[in-house]
Amino acid sequence: MEIDCYRTRFPKLGAQVDLLTYLWGKPERELVPDIDSPDKPIRDLGLLKVNKDVGKANPEDYDIVIMVANYCAVRLREIMPMGSLGSPEEVATPPAVRFFAGAMENKRIVKGAMCHALWILTPRPDLLKGRKVICHTVVLADVINAGGIYAPGASHVVVDDDLVTARSAADLDAYFHTLVETTVQRSAHSHTHHQA
Repeated sequence: MEIDCYRTRFPKLGAQVDLLTYLWGKPERELVPDIDSPDKPIRDLGLLKVNKDVGKANPEDYDIVIMVANYCAVRLREIMPMGSLGSPEEVATPPAVRFFAGAMENKRIVKGAMCHALWILTPRPDLLKGRKVICHTVVLADVINAGGIYAPGASHVVVDDDLVTARSAADLDAYFHTLVETTVQRSAHSHTHHQA
């Protein structure tokens, strides 16, 4: 539902949407969406085809970078071999973490994270420290431990400069509107600033 929102609503505003994931050396991957009902066969859910590798993407090429909700952030943080113990140093090195971190380091880029999506940043607490956010309660302890400041509000959407966060998919419309509004405002401010 969230990805469909981006794929249909951003193009109506003239934007191009790129979906990124790990391609593992292949030209394309077919991903299965979250299964809402165990009674629904996978073939009825539809497959999501992705042909852009997050490890080869540059966040500088984008005006908005969004980490989608649910467990995508967890999957994109994990690239070590199954059974590997890993190390504290390695958890910040997966390409998706580096990509989102690169976006976080560029104030021009508007970043979006809804629900569980802030898990992509917990390996880099330096980027969450002091940032006002809202998220799902499942990830809240991790976000606080990474230095984020929980700032719940009635709208369930929080804007902290270039970072837009939302509580859950129930807030998708308000979140999408806020992402667009924040991008337009920042672009207008940047354009005015450069003209001065």
